[in-house]
Amino acid sequence: MDKEKYIPEVKSKLRTRMVEVPSAIYRASGIKILGTRIKSLLFTTDVAIIKNSNAHSIIAVYPFTPQLSITQAILEVAPVPVFVGVGGGLTTGKRAISIALQAELMGAYGVVVNAPTANDVIAKMSERIDIPIIATVVSECDDFDGKLKAGASILNVSGGPKTTALVKMIREKYGKELPIIATGGPTEESILATIEAGANAITYTPPTSAEIFSGVMEKYRDDMRKK
Repeated sequence: MDKEKYIPEVKSKLRTRMVEVPSAIYRASGIKILGTRIKSLLFTTDVAIIKNSNAHSIIAVYPFTPQLSITQAILEVAPVPVFVGVGGGLTTGKRAISIALQAELMGAYGVVVNAPTANDVIAKMSERIDIPIIATVVSECDDFDGKLKAGASILNVSGGPKTTALVKMIREKYGKELPIIATGGPTEESILATIEAGANAITYTPPTSAEIFSGVMEKYRDDMRKK
């Protein structure tokens, strides 16, 4: 029986408060994108958290109209590959395609389109850009075939409590070669279940800066009381 490999670790005195992804994510196979193997995607646009995380990559999707100034800020700060949201819901058509092209030219590793994105938009986007298109799917009613045939090369599964079942269904339908990213849920157990269902990479939602700062301030208060 193989022994678990020992991993030496080097730390910094000033960067001990890192946002670390759950260790269960490392059980995933990963997806090799533009030569880089990616298992974890940090779901945030907070540049301070992006700079202080050990995630393999960033998935910068947010509930507002995509803006290149936000994309540029994240790309400048992130020490790892970034996958940029380019719309597909309210922002669609030529605008989403233009944003995708600009994101590629700015250095994004891929673009993420929302679930409502029309297949013809994905097709036209695929003709304009060279980086991967990641299509978000949210239910079993999504047109998986249409998205993939239009040019999406990766599916991003975000089905809430049904994510694991949705991943399993997609994996059984398309086999082992289709790259699947999925939300892993809040626990190590839910992450492992999603990986076992067939996810190659996991998106992780980190605590907010306010939540982290709350813990820091409480420690400061405890230290003051001890003096």
